[in-house]
Amino acid sequence: MTDGPRVLKPRCESDALVGKKDFRERLARWFRRHARDYPWRRTHDPYQVLVSEVMLQQTQIATVLGKGYYTRFLESFPDVGSLAAADDAALLKAWEGLGYYRRARMLRDTARAVIERHDGSFPADLDALLALPGVGRYTAGALRAFAFGLPAVLVDGNVSRVLARLLDFPDPVDGAAGQKQIWQWARELADDNQPRVHHAALMELGQTICRPGLPDCLTCPVAAFCRTREPAALPVKGRKVAITAVDEHALWLRDAAGRVLMQHESGKRRTGLWKLPVRDAGEISHLPVVAEHVYAITRYRVRLRVHDGRAPGAWVQPEAGEAWVDPDGVAGLAMAAPFRRVLEGLLADL
Repeated sequence: MTDGPRVLKPRCESDALVGKKDFRERLARWFRRHARDYPWRRTHDPYQVLVSEVMLQQTQIATVLGKGYYTRFLESFPDVGSLAAADDAALLKAWEGLGYYRRARMLRDTARAVIERHDGSFPADLDALLALPGVGRYTAGALRAFAFGLPAVLVDGNVSRVLARLLDFPDPVDGAAGQKQIWQWARELADDNQPRVHHAALMELGQTICRPGLPDCLTCPVAAFCRTREPAALPVKGRKVAITAVDEHALWLRDAAGRVLMQHESGKRRTGLWKLPVRDAGEISHLPVVAEHVYAITRYRVRLRVHDGRAPGAWVQPEAGEAWVDPDGVAGLAMAAPFRRVLEGLLADL
């Protein structure tokens, strides 16, 4: 009894591929029966596809959909023109909670370039897409496949995992050499006749069956093609970045009218957002802590401590970039999730 067809051998040359047609057909049949219903799969509008892809770059599908970010953003900016015209305050408020706020500004830059260079219509040409700000080879491939139904290559984390296991790839997939190999295999296996189905199917396979850790090989529609015998050991990743612990000290201060002192951020990461004023530890760490929250951001684990600025012995004055805000107006400010969480708790206790 045979194990079934094999797709290719590890590190093979492109002309050594076998079984591609059968692989594509099995994958497509499975997807048509089991595809999940996502709103971006119901549209071929490149603008809506772009919004979904940018949101999903560093945010899980469950978060984007479950908390309504995708729907609310499109309600605020229903087309490329409205996004191109958005000011920072409205843009960041619509993106609030998703994190990595640079994505929102880059998305707006893309919209503005589409307006200025292409009269508001997204180009389908690969080079023209790659010339847009914020559009790399993955996003360009997603637009070509999902919006225009054109031949494309796109590799995300799910696809990297699927292909590494499928082809028993022993090297790190997150290095330059590993990515080059994975993208080559993705190109060789791509179905140019039905790119929407093929690429969505590969991603869905990684999301639902060929999951991180131990995959569900017994229900995999293309298990007969898989060369690895130790799927849980793949993909191999490079050395993990060490997590650095950081303390952040913020100030809870209200004036005689009950207004809250807020700080308008100007750093690279959260420019334009609002937060409780941050001070050096030596300035306010002696004051009582009224709230505490731990959160992670990139390679940092941050312990946010909020100190009582009206405690005895405190002598804190507003600084440049800070303003007194009425509590009723706080909800309308764009704010990073950790500060939103502690501020809502403090206001609820008033």
